[in-house]
Amino acid sequence: MRADVRQVADGTYLVHGSNTNWVILTEGDAVTLVDTGYPGDREQLLSSLAEVGSSPEAVEAVLITHAHNDHLGSAEYLRGAYGMPVYLHKAEVPHARREFLHQVDVKTVLRNGWRPGVLPWAVHAIRSGGTAHVPVASPQPFPETALLDLPGRPVPVHTPGHTDGHCAFHLPERGVLISGDALVSGHPTSRAKGPQLLPDMFHHERAGAVASLDILAGLDGDLLLPGHGPAHRGPVREAALQARERAL
Repeated sequence: MRADVRQVADGTYLVHGSNTNWVILTEGDAVTLVDTGYPGDREQLLSSLAEVGSSPEAVEAVLITHAHNDHLGSAEYLRGAYGMPVYLHKAEVPHARREFLHQVDVKTVLRNGWRPGVLPWAVHAIRSGGTAHVPVASPQPFPETALLDLPGRPVPVHTPGHTDGHCAFHLPERGVLISGDALVSGHPTSRAKGPQLLPDMFHHERAGAVASLDILAGLDGDLLLPGHGPAHRGPVREAALQARERAL
């Protein structure tokens, strides 16, 4: 199955994999890849690079919003096969090495199995490698600069709560926010549409996830690219405040 690749702005592509998104940022022949989908999305990930006229060899770095398997899935494969660095927030680096795991457990999923969409989502997650052991051998913390010298000129924005080291990426020059799982626009386990937090069971610390919406509300931009759900057009501030209101 091919991934759904959509150009949403100049040099900016939102790719819908199997229940998870990743983003391709291009600048000339160079690429930044933000997130990598599930382990089972690898063929879709590689084909999405080809579809935008690129290849793994052109990727200067992989940026990971957080080290859940549906975002980290092929990071180690890309690092090992192509030598590209994998960057995360410093608090997320040991998570990527699997020194610990901030992730919903099977018991919690089963307790929530009565909710619409939860069991089909869980079956898909397991089949796609959601419970696989996919640590990154040598993850690196972001360089100590506000703006990363990579295609798209992303600015990491620490948004803890979903995990301790979760990071969004702000692209001021493009008016774009890549929000990961700090702010989404849909999910198979949610009946809501539009800007929202993921259901409570997915957050390591829900109060922190709610507080991080205030951080996102302070960013300029008119295009939100979430880790789950479609692209959302409109002021990022309004999207974050809408999600916060829904969460309270």
